[in-house]
Amino acid sequence: MSTRTIIPFGPQHPVLPEPIHLDLVLEDEKIVEAIPSIGFVHRGLESLASKRNFNDYVYVFERICGICSFMHGMGYCEAVERVLGGEIPERAKYLRTIWCEMSRIHSHLLWLGLLADAFGFDALFMQCWRLREKVLDMFEISTGGRVIFSVNKVGGVLKDMDSDMLKAFIKEFKAMEKDLKKTTDVFLNDYSVESRLRGVGILSKEDAVKFGCVGPMMRASGIELDTRKLGYGAYSDIDFEIITSNECDGYARCQVRIKEIFQSIRIIEQAVEKIPGGEISVKIPGNPNGEAFVRVEQPRGEAIYYVKGDGTPYLNRARIRTPTFANLTALINLLPGSDFSDVALQVLTIDPCISCTER
Repeated sequence: MSTRTIIPFGPQHPVLPEPIHLDLVLEDEKIVEAIPSIGFVHRGLESLASKRNFNDYVYVFERICGICSFMHGMGYCEAVERVLGGEIPERAKYLRTIWCEMSRIHSHLLWLGLLADAFGFDALFMQCWRLREKVLDMFEISTGGRVIFSVNKVGGVLKDMDSDMLKAFIKEFKAMEKDLKKTTDVFLNDYSVESRLRGVGILSKEDAVKFGCVGPMMRASGIELDTRKLGYGAYSDIDFEIITSNECDGYARCQVRIKEIFQSIRIIEQAVEKIPGGEISVKIPGNPNGEAFVRVEQPRGEAIYYVKGDGTPYLNRARIRTPTFANLTALINLLPGSDFSDVALQVLTIDPCISCTER
Protein backbone atom coordinates (compact mmCIF):
# COMPACT_ATOMS: atom_id res chain seq x y z
CA MET A 1 0.00 0.00 0.00
CA SER A 2 1.33 3.42 -1.01
CA THR A 3 2.01 5.98 1.68
CA ARG A 4 0.30 9.32 1.30
CA THR A 5 2.34 12.47 1.80
CA ILE A 6 1.18 16.09 1.98
CA ILE A 7 3.59 18.57 0.42
CA PRO A 8 2.98 22.34 0.63
CA PHE A 9 3.47 24.08 -2.73
CA GLY A 10 3.76 27.89 -2.56
CA PRO A 11 3.07 30.67 -1.82
CA GLN A 12 6.83 31.18 -2.22
CA HIS A 13 8.24 29.02 -4.98
CA PRO A 14 10.90 29.68 -7.66
CA VAL A 15 8.42 29.00 -10.47
CA LEU A 16 5.34 30.78 -9.14
CA PRO A 17 4.84 34.34 -10.46
CA GLU A 18 2.31 35.10 -7.71
CA PRO A 19 1.46 33.73 -4.24
CA ILE A 20 -0.80 30.73 -4.60
CA HIS A 21 -0.67 27.92 -2.04
CA LEU A 22 -1.57 24.30 -2.74
CA ASP A 23 -1.46 21.40 -0.32
CA LEU A 24 -0.56 18.50 -2.60
CA VAL A 25 -1.54 15.02 -1.45
CA LEU A 26 0.83 12.48 -3.04
CA GLU A 27 1.02 8.73 -3.35
CA ASP A 28 4.64 8.15 -4.28
CA GLU A 29 5.18 10.73 -7.07
CA LYS A 30 1.54 10.96 -8.19
CA ILE A 31 -0.84 13.75 -7.16
CA VAL A 32 -4.11 12.38 -5.77
CA GLU A 33 -5.55 15.67 -4.47
CA ALA A 34 -4.76 19.40 -4.56
CA ILE A 35 -6.21 21.67 -1.87
CA PRO A 36 -5.89 25.42 -2.58
CA SER A 37 -5.53 28.27 -0.10
CA ILE A 38 -5.94 31.88 -1.25
CA GLY A 39 -6.02 35.24 0.47
CA PHE A 40 -2.33 36.20 0.66
CA VAL A 41 -2.77 39.50 -1.24
CA HIS A 42 -6.29 40.54 -0.22
CA ARG A 43 -6.42 44.35 -0.15
CA GLY A 44 -10.11 45.18 0.15
CA LEU A 45 -10.17 47.24 -3.06
CA GLU A 46 -13.86 46.55 -3.77
CA SER A 47 -14.96 48.05 -0.45
CA LEU A 48 -13.37 51.38 -1.44
CA ALA A 49 -16.22 51.88 -3.94
CA SER A 50 -18.37 53.34 -1.15
CA LYS A 51 -15.61 55.75 -0.10
CA ARG A 52 -14.41 57.18 -3.43
CA ASN A 53 -16.22 59.28 -6.03
CA PHE A 54 -17.20 56.97 -8.90
CA ASN A 55 -15.08 59.01 -11.35
CA ASP A 56 -11.99 58.64 -9.17
CA TYR A 57 -12.64 54.99 -8.41
CA VAL A 58 -11.39 54.00 -11.88
CA TYR A 59 -7.85 54.60 -10.58
CA VAL A 60 -8.47 52.18 -7.71
CA PHE A 61 -9.88 49.56 -10.08
CA GLU A 62 -6.81 49.83 -12.31
CA ARG A 63 -4.66 48.83 -9.37
CA ILE A 64 -6.34 45.46 -8.96
CA CYS A 65 -3.45 44.15 -11.06
CA GLY A 66 -0.56 45.74 -12.91
CA ILE A 67 -0.53 43.26 -15.79
CA CYS A 68 -4.28 43.59 -16.42
CA SER A 69 -4.60 47.24 -15.36
CA PHE A 70 -5.88 48.75 -18.63
CA MET A 71 -8.77 46.34 -19.06
CA HIS A 72 -9.75 46.60 -15.40
CA GLY A 73 -10.13 50.34 -15.86
CA MET A 74 -11.98 49.92 -19.15
CA GLY A 75 -14.35 47.26 -17.81
CA TYR A 76 -15.26 49.45 -14.85
CA CYS A 77 -15.82 52.51 -17.06
CA GLU A 78 -18.03 50.56 -19.47
CA ALA A 79 -20.17 49.31 -16.58
CA VAL A 80 -20.63 52.84 -15.17
CA GLU A 81 -21.32 54.23 -18.65
CA ARG A 82 -24.06 51.63 -19.07
CA VAL A 83 -25.69 52.67 -15.78
CA LEU A 84 -25.50 56.35 -16.74
CA GLY A 85 -26.93 55.60 -20.19
CA GLY A 86 -24.14 57.43 -21.98
CA GLU A 87 -22.42 56.63 -25.26
CA ILE A 88 -18.73 57.33 -25.72
CA PRO A 89 -17.21 58.64 -29.00
CA GLU A 90 -16.29 56.13 -31.69
CA ARG A 91 -12.65 57.19 -31.65
CA ALA A 92 -12.47 56.42 -27.92
CA LYS A 93 -13.82 52.91 -28.60
CA TYR A 94 -11.06 52.30 -31.14
CA LEU A 95 -8.36 53.66 -28.85
CA ARG A 96 -9.55 51.39 -26.04
CA THR A 97 -9.49 48.42 -28.41
CA ILE A 98 -5.92 49.14 -29.53
CA TRP A 99 -4.72 49.41 -25.93
CA CYS A 100 -6.65 46.24 -25.06
CA GLU A 101 -4.79 44.23 -27.68
CA MET A 102 -1.46 45.74 -26.70
CA SER A 103 -2.26 44.57 -23.16
CA ARG A 104 -2.98 41.06 -24.47
CA ILE A 105 0.35 40.94 -26.31
CA HIS A 106 2.42 42.08 -23.34
CA SER A 107 0.55 39.77 -20.95
CA HIS A 108 1.01 36.70 -23.16
CA LEU A 109 4.71 37.50 -23.68
CA LEU A 110 5.16 37.88 -19.92
CA TRP A 111 3.51 34.49 -19.41
CA LEU A 112 5.57 32.89 -22.17
CA GLY A 113 8.76 34.15 -20.53
CA LEU A 114 7.70 32.70 -17.17
CA LEU A 115 7.00 29.36 -18.86
CA ALA A 116 10.46 29.43 -20.47
CA ASP A 117 11.98 30.14 -17.06
CA ALA A 118 10.11 27.17 -15.58
CA PHE A 119 11.68 24.95 -18.25
CA GLY A 120 15.12 26.36 -17.43
CA PHE A 121 15.40 28.21 -20.77
CA ASP A 122 16.92 31.42 -19.40
CA ALA A 123 17.86 32.88 -22.78
CA LEU A 124 14.34 32.28 -24.08
CA PHE A 125 12.92 33.92 -20.96
CA MET A 126 15.02 37.03 -21.63
CA GLN A 127 14.03 37.06 -25.30
CA CYS A 128 10.30 36.96 -24.47
CA TRP A 129 10.67 39.80 -22.00
CA ARG A 130 12.86 41.78 -24.42
CA LEU A 131 10.02 41.68 -26.93
CA ARG A 132 7.53 42.58 -24.20
CA GLU A 133 9.62 45.66 -23.37
CA LYS A 134 8.93 46.96 -26.88
CA VAL A 135 5.19 46.85 -26.17
CA LEU A 136 5.69 48.57 -22.81
CA ASP A 137 7.72 51.27 -24.59
CA MET A 138 4.70 51.87 -26.85
CA PHE A 139 2.45 52.07 -23.81
CA GLU A 140 4.80 54.62 -22.25
CA ILE A 141 4.80 56.74 -25.40
CA SER A 142 1.01 56.69 -25.74
CA THR A 143 -0.13 56.79 -22.11
CA GLY A 144 2.85 57.89 -20.02
CA GLY A 145 2.80 54.66 -17.98
CA ARG A 146 4.38 51.23 -18.24
CA VAL A 147 2.32 49.40 -15.61
CA ILE A 148 -0.61 51.63 -14.58
CA PHE A 149 -1.78 53.66 -17.57
CA SER A 150 -4.64 55.83 -16.22
CA VAL A 151 -6.08 56.74 -19.61
CA ASN A 152 -9.60 55.40 -19.09
CA LYS A 153 -12.30 57.72 -17.80
CA VAL A 154 -16.07 57.52 -17.56
CA GLY A 155 -17.07 58.93 -20.95
CA GLY A 156 -14.04 57.89 -23.01
CA VAL A 157 -10.27 58.18 -22.70
CA LEU A 158 -7.92 60.92 -21.47
CA LYS A 159 -5.24 60.70 -24.18
CA ASP A 160 -5.22 60.41 -27.95
CA MET A 161 -2.84 58.80 -30.41
CA ASP A 162 -2.20 60.73 -33.63
CA SER A 163 -1.78 59.04 -37.00
CA ASP A 164 2.02 59.30 -36.94
CA MET A 165 2.15 57.49 -33.58
CA LEU A 166 -0.23 54.77 -34.73
CA LYS A 167 1.74 54.20 -37.94
CA ALA A 168 4.97 53.99 -35.95
CA PHE A 169 3.38 51.37 -33.69
CA ILE A 170 2.29 49.27 -36.67
CA LYS A 171 5.81 49.48 -38.10
CA GLU A 172 7.22 48.33 -34.74
CA PHE A 173 4.81 45.39 -34.51
CA LYS A 174 5.69 44.28 -38.04
CA ALA A 175 9.38 44.39 -37.12
CA MET A 176 8.66 42.36 -33.95
CA GLU A 177 6.85 39.59 -35.82
CA LYS A 178 10.02 38.02 -37.23
CA ASP A 179 11.55 37.69 -33.75
CA LEU A 180 8.21 36.56 -32.35
CA LYS A 181 8.01 33.79 -34.94
CA LYS A 182 11.49 32.48 -34.07
CA THR A 183 10.82 32.66 -30.34
CA THR A 184 7.42 31.02 -30.39
CA ASP A 185 8.59 28.27 -32.75
CA VAL A 186 10.77 27.01 -29.90
CA PHE A 187 7.73 26.51 -27.69
CA LEU A 188 5.73 24.79 -30.40
CA ASN A 189 8.47 22.57 -31.82
CA ASP A 190 11.05 21.94 -29.08
CA TYR A 191 11.19 18.34 -27.87
CA SER A 192 11.62 19.30 -24.21
CA VAL A 193 8.52 21.50 -24.25
CA GLU A 194 6.40 18.93 -26.06
CA SER A 195 7.50 16.07 -23.79
CA ARG A 196 6.53 18.08 -20.68
CA LEU A 197 3.23 19.53 -21.95
CA ARG A 198 1.70 17.13 -24.48
CA GLY A 199 -0.81 14.76 -22.92
CA VAL A 200 -0.33 16.35 -19.48
CA GLY A 201 -3.00 18.31 -17.61
CA ILE A 202 -5.88 17.08 -19.73
CA LEU A 203 -9.01 19.22 -19.41
CA SER A 204 -11.80 17.76 -21.54
CA LYS A 205 -14.39 19.92 -23.24
CA GLU A 206 -17.05 18.58 -20.88
CA ASP A 207 -14.95 19.41 -17.81
CA ALA A 208 -14.14 22.88 -19.14
CA VAL A 209 -17.88 23.57 -19.29
CA LYS A 210 -18.53 21.87 -15.95
CA PHE A 211 -15.92 23.95 -14.11
CA GLY A 212 -16.84 27.22 -15.86
CA CYS A 213 -13.45 27.80 -17.48
CA VAL A 214 -12.75 30.96 -19.46
CA GLY A 215 -10.23 32.34 -21.92
CA PRO A 216 -7.36 30.32 -23.47
CA MET A 217 -7.91 27.65 -20.80
CA MET A 218 -11.40 27.05 -22.19
CA ARG A 219 -10.57 27.57 -25.87
CA ALA A 220 -7.70 25.06 -25.63
CA SER A 221 -10.39 22.49 -24.76
CA GLY A 222 -12.25 23.11 -28.01
CA ILE A 223 -14.87 25.63 -26.82
CA GLU A 224 -15.35 28.47 -29.29
CA LEU A 225 -16.22 31.38 -27.00
CA ASP A 226 -14.61 34.81 -26.88
CA THR A 227 -16.46 37.76 -25.33
CA ARG A 228 -14.81 40.13 -27.81
CA LYS A 229 -17.38 38.76 -30.25
CA LEU A 230 -20.07 40.54 -28.19
CA GLY A 231 -18.88 43.72 -29.90
CA TYR A 232 -17.84 45.97 -27.02
CA GLY A 233 -15.31 48.66 -27.86
CA ALA A 234 -14.62 48.58 -31.60
CA TYR A 235 -14.65 44.78 -31.87
CA SER A 236 -17.94 44.82 -33.79
CA ASP A 237 -16.00 46.42 -36.68
CA ILE A 238 -13.00 44.06 -36.46
CA ASP A 239 -12.72 40.78 -38.37
CA PHE A 240 -11.07 37.97 -36.40
CA GLU A 241 -11.54 34.26 -35.76
CA ILE A 242 -11.74 32.61 -32.35
CA ILE A 243 -8.58 30.55 -31.80
CA THR A 244 -9.24 27.07 -30.38
CA SER A 245 -7.58 23.69 -30.02
CA ASN A 246 -9.04 20.24 -29.47
CA GLU A 247 -5.94 18.76 -27.79
CA CYS A 248 -7.13 19.82 -24.30
CA ASP A 249 -3.66 19.62 -22.69
CA GLY A 250 -0.95 21.97 -21.44
CA TYR A 251 0.57 22.17 -24.92
CA ALA A 252 -2.76 23.30 -26.37
CA ARG A 253 -3.03 26.09 -23.82
CA CYS A 254 0.45 27.26 -24.80
CA GLN A 255 -0.43 27.03 -28.50
CA VAL A 256 -3.64 29.06 -28.17
CA ARG A 257 -1.89 31.92 -26.35
CA ILE A 258 0.93 32.05 -28.90
CA LYS A 259 -1.54 32.27 -31.78
CA GLU A 260 -3.44 35.00 -29.95
CA ILE A 261 -0.28 37.17 -29.90
CA PHE A 262 -0.20 37.23 -33.71
CA GLN A 263 -3.98 37.65 -33.85
CA SER A 264 -3.76 40.72 -31.61
CA ILE A 265 -1.30 42.33 -34.01
CA ARG A 266 -3.79 41.78 -36.87
CA ILE A 267 -6.58 43.33 -34.77
CA ILE A 268 -4.45 46.39 -34.01
CA GLU A 269 -3.65 46.80 -37.71
CA GLN A 270 -7.36 46.74 -38.56
CA ALA A 271 -8.22 49.19 -35.77
CA VAL A 272 -5.53 51.64 -36.90
CA GLU A 273 -6.77 51.39 -40.48
CA LYS A 274 -10.42 52.02 -39.53
CA ILE A 275 -10.11 54.46 -36.61
CA PRO A 276 -12.34 57.52 -37.15
CA GLY A 277 -11.56 61.11 -36.20
CA GLY A 278 -13.39 63.19 -33.63
CA GLU A 279 -13.53 63.60 -29.88
CA ILE A 280 -12.01 61.10 -27.45
CA SER A 281 -14.36 61.73 -24.51
CA VAL A 282 -17.72 63.22 -23.58
CA LYS A 283 -19.20 64.46 -20.33
CA ILE A 284 -21.92 62.10 -19.12
CA PRO A 285 -24.05 64.00 -16.58
CA GLY A 286 -25.55 62.62 -13.39
CA ASN A 287 -24.58 59.99 -10.85
CA PRO A 288 -24.98 56.22 -11.25
CA ASN A 289 -28.50 55.16 -10.29
CA GLY A 290 -29.09 51.50 -11.01
CA GLU A 291 -26.92 48.50 -11.73
CA ALA A 292 -25.14 46.95 -14.69
CA PHE A 293 -22.49 44.42 -15.54
CA VAL A 294 -20.27 44.03 -18.57
CA ARG A 295 -18.12 41.20 -19.88
CA VAL A 296 -14.59 41.88 -21.11
CA GLU A 297 -12.08 39.44 -22.60
CA GLN A 298 -8.98 39.87 -20.47
CA PRO A 299 -5.73 38.18 -21.64
CA ARG A 300 -6.51 35.34 -19.19
CA GLY A 301 -10.19 35.11 -20.14
CA GLU A 302 -13.60 36.59 -19.52
CA ALA A 303 -13.89 39.06 -16.64
CA ILE A 304 -17.25 40.33 -15.35
CA TYR A 305 -17.59 43.86 -13.93
CA TYR A 306 -20.62 44.77 -11.84
CA VAL A 307 -21.50 48.18 -10.42
CA LYS A 308 -24.52 49.42 -8.46
CA GLY A 309 -25.36 53.01 -7.50
CA ASP A 310 -28.20 54.86 -5.81
CA GLY A 311 -27.86 58.31 -7.39
CA THR A 312 -25.00 59.56 -5.20
CA PRO A 313 -21.37 60.05 -6.28
CA TYR A 314 -20.48 56.90 -4.34
CA LEU A 315 -21.29 53.39 -5.53
CA ASN A 316 -23.11 50.94 -3.29
CA ARG A 317 -21.22 48.03 -4.83
CA ALA A 318 -18.44 47.31 -7.30
CA ARG A 319 -17.62 43.69 -7.98
CA ILE A 320 -15.40 41.81 -10.41
CA ARG A 321 -15.17 38.13 -11.26
CA THR A 322 -11.74 37.45 -12.63
CA PRO A 323 -10.55 34.75 -15.08
CA THR A 324 -8.20 33.06 -12.62
CA PHE A 325 -11.01 32.70 -10.07
CA ALA A 326 -12.96 30.80 -12.76
CA ASN A 327 -9.99 28.65 -13.82
CA LEU A 328 -8.68 27.65 -10.38
CA THR A 329 -11.41 25.02 -9.97
CA ALA A 330 -10.30 23.35 -13.18
CA LEU A 331 -6.67 23.47 -12.07
CA ILE A 332 -7.24 21.56 -8.83
CA ASN A 333 -9.28 18.98 -10.74
CA LEU A 334 -6.71 18.38 -13.50
CA LEU A 335 -3.72 18.03 -11.18
CA PRO A 336 -4.72 14.63 -9.70
CA GLY A 337 -2.97 11.93 -11.75
CA SER A 338 -0.06 14.21 -12.67
CA ASP A 339 3.49 13.66 -11.51
CA PHE A 340 4.76 15.97 -8.80
CA SER A 341 7.36 17.31 -11.24
CA ASP A 342 4.56 18.51 -13.55
CA VAL A 343 2.74 20.63 -10.96
CA ALA A 344 4.67 23.88 -11.48
CA LEU A 345 4.19 23.78 -15.26
CA GLN A 346 0.51 22.91 -15.00
CA VAL A 347 -0.10 25.79 -12.59
CA LEU A 348 1.57 28.09 -15.12
CA THR A 349 -0.56 26.81 -18.02
CA ILE A 350 -3.65 28.46 -16.51
CA ASP A 351 -1.69 31.77 -16.45
CA PRO A 352 -2.65 32.52 -12.83
CA CYS A 353 -3.16 36.11 -11.67
CA ILE A 354 -3.68 35.97 -7.92
CA SER A 355 -3.68 39.76 -7.51
CA CYS A 356 -6.79 39.93 -9.71
CA THR A 357 -8.40 36.99 -7.92
CA GLU A 358 -8.01 38.31 -4.37
CA ARG A 359 -8.03 42.11 -4.74
